[in-house]
Amino acid sequence: MPQWYLLASALVIVGVVSLGSTFVLLNSFLPLLSANHPDVRHQEQEHDASSMQLKLSVQISSKGVGLGYAAAVCVQILSILLLVLLKKANFASESTPLRCVLFIVGTFWATLTIPGALWLRDRPGPSLKTNSMQKGPTALRYMIFAWTSVWKTVKTAARLRQTGTFLCAWFLLSDAIATVSGTAILFARTELHMGTIAIALLSITATASGIAGAFAWPRISKRYGFQTKSAIIACVLLMEIIPFYGLLGFLPFVQSWGVGGLQQAWEIYPLGFVHGFVMGGLSSYCRAFYGEIIPPGSEAAFYALYAITDKGSSAVGPAIVGAIIDSVGTIRPAFGFLAVLIALPIPLLWLVDVQKGRADAVAFSEKGGEYGYQDVALDDYEGGDDGEGAPNRGLMRGWEDEELDDDRRR
Repeated sequence: MPQWYLLASALVIVGVVSLGSTFVLLNSFLPLLSANHPDVRHQEQEHDASSMQLKLSVQISSKGVGLGYAAAVCVQILSILLLVLLKKANFASESTPLRCVLFIVGTFWATLTIPGALWLRDRPGPSLKTNSMQKGPTALRYMIFAWTSVWKTVKTAARLRQTGTFLCAWFLLSDAIATVSGTAILFARTELHMGTIAIALLSITATASGIAGAFAWPRISKRYGFQTKSAIIACVLLMEIIPFYGLLGFLPFVQSWGVGGLQQAWEIYPLGFVHGFVMGGLSSYCRAFYGEIIPPGSEAAFYALYAITDKGSSAVGPAIVGAIIDSVGTIRPAFGFLAVLIALPIPLLWLVDVQKGRADAVAFSEKGGEYGYQDVALDDYEGGDDGEGAPNRGLMRGWEDEELDDDRRR
């Protein structure tokens, strides 16, 4: 019914904002979980544990991404089965089967959020301060505080050279990822004439390979001695297979074969596997790598900026691809632009020095404890401070409370 369109649009906005907020909060736990792991805390007593903490962050992130992809595959398969079965029921409205699927997906999301809310430990520290906020409705004051914090976090990231460089690379990389996905789906529908079920199978292929990528990349890195930065660059280089394979369709001798260069619909499935396998690695490594070069105690604020950088760039590449399609009338030339777009973040990623970035972030956090930087973050901490100017490290209470209490007494 047309009168419900505006309500549906508002609900979509609420859902997308809630999903983004969920990822920000979950990501902000990652550096705290790795920093408080018993192995890391034990090694801190002997020598620098930064290397172990980064490896542990990658392991936790990889397992989380793998489990997330596995859940996505299960839900997608269930959704396809429900669509097929419900269409046989001959409902009066053709959209009823799709509405039922959306309802079930929303129910899954709401239900599986409860264990995280119950089992994740509260991060120590005071609640969000509102005394210094402007007068007005509570919702407006929180919104003003949030955007003010984002702006302060942007200025902080600009002062931290390594963090700012990575965010620029992440801006380009996330734009490339979004553009590749959107262009591939558009190419499959318009050039390869694939139907809804075939597109759904492509999505399942990419998601299933993401599971393999999330668990395989740590093993690949260990086997070949890749550092985290090198693994990220390797993933980006591997993604170049997708546009280069599409450009093969311009070669006359490949065209004469009738296969190769994405001339047949089945060819897009191996590329979907490559895309998913690469995304499994990028999703795991990028957020773990980023967590090592942000100021301790400000995880939520900086992962919010990480999410804004991710989503904020997703319109640039597709807009350029749309302009290319409008000018030439076909999608295949856009693969040349995709090849360049994917390669752009590689030099920036190579320039990031994680050791220097970590040192700069910790030093800035120490300085912020004295000069008021703490108001940038929503997650202030009152425990573990050694004084007014001490680093506000923001470490969550560890897995063994008695062990941490003993450490404090020492």
